[in-house]
Amino acid sequence: MSGVETLFNNLWLQYTAINPQAEAIHQLLTERGETVVNDHIAIRTFNTQKLGIDSIAQVFVDLGYVKKDAYDFSSKKLNAFHYEHPENPNHPKVFISELQVEAFSEEVQEIIKKLDDQVDVTAPFESDFIYSGRPWELTFDDYIRLLQESEYAAWTAAFGYRANHFTVSINHLTTFFDIESLNDFILNNDFAMNESGGLIKGTPEQLLEQSSTMAPLVNLAFSDANHLVPSCFYEFAKRYPMDSGRLYQGFIAASADKIFESTDAK
Repeated sequence: MSGVETLFNNLWLQYTAINPQAEAIHQLLTERGETVVNDHIAIRTFNTQKLGIDSIAQVFVDLGYVKKDAYDFSSKKLNAFHYEHPENPNHPKVFISELQVEAFSEEVQEIIKKLDDQVDVTAPFESDFIYSGRPWELTFDDYIRLLQESEYAAWTAAFGYRANHFTVSINHLTTFFDIESLNDFILNNDFAMNESGGLIKGTPEQLLEQSSTMAPLVNLAFSDANHLVPSCFYEFAKRYPMDSGRLYQGFIAASADKIFESTDAK
């Protein structure tokens, strides 16, 4: 198993441990005879000097990934880049976003600084940091305070470093030819789906269609109590060819903005 495959296997094991619905959907597709291919994962972080995108991405860069397109989510106060592996396009893409911490209240900035202070400056460069989970102590009160201003901030503080989602590549499926029929299959198996902005985000004209489940609640341990909070979700993506004939490999900011809401408590 290559270094990339080992890393994604570790991320998958961590991800399905807290999101068994993804394992269940994966199994349902396998039972249909599908070989499930992962289109991309997403990772969330804060834009501090220690935990910004470049630091978090280093483990992927060390394995041959390169930074590609930039994305701006002004309403959610996020920046993002996606990364691709040019030598092996079959390796999943990586979408890394970061919270613009300075755009929030002083109280929220202080909470995030308190979290950041608990992480050793060299930790993000360790090969296993990306699937290490929450590297800081977090009270439930601080979680709620973050949630009042940013669901993204609260989720990142609560779950730390892990894949926020994996993504089924519809292009590699053989028993589903469009996103509508796959969505019907997911709904018919009683999984809740994200309907923010419509069940399907994006269009064939934009060269990317996406949908996702809603993150199930998990009983998460905070430093002072346990509470049910939304965890991780599973995404589905259908890519379309560009004029060159190559499948589009980027992301649509307006669609990703709605995909972020798969972890909303509402």
